[in-house]
Amino acid sequence: MSEKADTSTATAQTTEHGADKFIWGSYICLVIFSIIELFSASSQQVRVNDIFKPLISHVVYLVFGFLLMLGLQRTHYTRIIRVIPFYVVGSIVLMILVLICGTKINGELRAIQIFGQTIVPAEFLKLAVALGIALLLSRYRTRENGRNDVASAGVVLSAILVGGSSALLFNQGLTNTLLLMSISIGMMIIGGISWRKLGVVLMVYMAFGGIALAYKVISASSHEATEEEIELARINQEDVKSHDADNRAFTWKGRFARHLVWDKWKEPVDDSNKQAQLSFMAQARGGLVGQGIGKSRENARLPLAFSDYIFAIIVEELGAVVACIVILLYLFLLGRAGRLAMTVKSSPACLLVIGCALVICLQALFHVAIVVGVFPVSGQPLPLISKGGISILATSMALGIMLSVSKWAARNNDDEDAFRHELSSLPEHLATDNPSQI
Repeated sequence: MSEKADTSTATAQTTEHGADKFIWGSYICLVIFSIIELFSASSQQVRVNDIFKPLISHVVYLVFGFLLMLGLQRTHYTRIIRVIPFYVVGSIVLMILVLICGTKINGELRAIQIFGQTIVPAEFLKLAVALGIALLLSRYRTRENGRNDVASAGVVLSAILVGGSSALLFNQGLTNTLLLMSISIGMMIIGGISWRKLGVVLMVYMAFGGIALAYKVISASSHEATEEEIELARINQEDVKSHDADNRAFTWKGRFARHLVWDKWKEPVDDSNKQAQLSFMAQARGGLVGQGIGKSRENARLPLAFSDYIFAIIVEELGAVVACIVILLYLFLLGRAGRLAMTVKSSPACLLVIGCALVICLQALFHVAIVVGVFPVSGQPLPLISKGGISILATSMALGIMLSVSKWAARNNDDEDAFRHELSSLPEHLATDNPSQI
């Protein structure tokens, strides 16, 4: 009888901290920047729509994202974990459907129509990979040669998840593939993988990327491009005279070649470098303090100023100082996630919070690197700020999971009964200790 009473008492115990205020603060600041700059950067869309339509659409997605984030925060992360496998499988299925019956955006199959709504599953898949790796690394925690490690099966399954997802995203841009690989490497390091296994993973990634790119180049076919394809190729900085404008291998090849030109910002603006050059002009015009809100000149000329190049508009209107503050907000999110990862007791909590933060922060850094010319031209939204409904929802989900961990996961200063209850709430194969504390 006493044993049952003790059990029921332990079961009733749970850990509840306040949701992390620093994560909420970063989110609110990014949303404010998002609303201000999205309105300024949407002048191209305003030409064919009502002046407030792009902003209203963006705010609607922000509201749905907020509600989603709030719901996840109030849900214990151990319950979220049980849904993650279904989310991963669902994201992969959606990407496969895109390849089978998807619609083209910017010359590539990127979206699928569901109940009249355009869904871009790539944004969901990026988060799904991070969440899937978090569960795999927790599931296959082990000790080898007296040291904590991840079993080979966990490493292989994680690499397969990254490789398969990268293959599904490959035609949509090389940066998505690099992003997934970077996220997985960061999580493997936090997850305690040995340096030897990490080196093997890096070599496999390099081989996979080289083979895939070589295949795209070899399989490229030439044909007489239509006027629509020629215009699209010019926007994407492709050589329309020598290849099929739908084949991305030549796009990447041309972009890499132009990227290697040291003084590329001095070249005159033409159809082959329009995006990059107008972006450089916007940033140069912004200087340190910017031209002021709503005073951008390049937003009417710069293609995709409201999404892939919104950081250039931020620099032009608000200046380099404020733009650096935006970057620091993303880095602060990652730093806060790192602090949480070091203080929670369970492995799934640690890896979930760091995985979600890596998805947000690395995507933001990739976007900035592309806009300022550090990386070759490609398409990558700035989380929460760029226009794009699915991107906002995926980012909100990641933030919601981070807030759930911050609220419900047992910390180092919590009593052991609370931690035991948390472990009992997890699937048995995931009830492992935080690898960063061992």
